[in-house]
Amino acid sequence: MQEAYCRIAMLPSVDHIDQPLAYMFATCRNLLVRRLKRQQVVVLEALSEIESWEDETSPSPEEQAARRLSYERVLAIIGALPERCRKVIELRKIEGWSQKEIATHLGMTEKAVEKQVWVGVRAIRSAWARAETRSEDLMLSIERKEARR
Repeated sequence: MQEAYCRIAMLPSVDHIDQPLAYMFATCRNLLVRRLKRQQVVVLEALSEIESWEDETSPSPEEQAARRLSYERVLAIIGALPERCRKVIELRKIEGWSQKEIATHLGMTEKAVEKQVWVGVRAIRSAWARAETRSEDLMLSIERKEARR
């Protein structure tokens, strides 16, 4: 750990480091691999465990793609909402505005904003559940066709 810390401290700049914890773990892993490879007798299990270690704090490319697709699906569902409801949901859930700010901006009461948020979130959950059911049904039908072959 000390050696990894020293190496990071000796960098001319740390501006390129987006995820400090992941960078520290990667530095430690690389130092351990280097040390194990220099030893006369290397326990192969230890080397393979270190080299196959993955940082759980940073999502895999597959997880990143799944998150992006889910986000796009939610945006599409929001886009299908009625205009007033869509605008309130976008301001509240995406932009992070308070109900009071939305009410002032759109000329509504806070109670009306609250109602629109409730209606919008309920519609989003319902549309999401329907999409999940369709996906599951599609996967089951594909599995059945494969089983018949």
